[in-house]
Amino acid sequence: MSLNILQLSIVHRLPHSYRWRTGFTGSRVEPILKNDDNDENHLIGLKLLGYDGEKIVSVMDTLSQMLSDIDVVSSVVECEGELCLFVSQDDEPAATCRLKNCGVAIAESIFSNPLF
Repeated sequence: MSLNILQLSIVHRLPHSYRWRTGFTGSRVEPILKNDDNDENHLIGLKLLGYDGEKIVSVMDTLSQMLSDIDVVSSVVECEGELCLFVSQDDEPAATCRLKNCGVAIAESIFSNPLF
């Protein structure tokens, strides 16, 4: 994969925390309810913006490989009809740092502030 493609890639953190579906570790996720803090295996999902089809599979595989290079376990899993990259919530800082250092932009959610 060309470095230029990665430098044009943008990922967005999904707004929910997730966990592996029972019996489907590494292949299916489900959202965690806000009041369900008992689950210690929280995952965060990163959605790739601006790609579709075969290209998204290639880019996601490259992103996953970049994370495995620094021993961060990740899985590319379909979530709500789209491929997303999931990592442990504990690994989120290392994962986002690695992606940023490789030229991938991390889109931030913007919430409207009534004071402005």
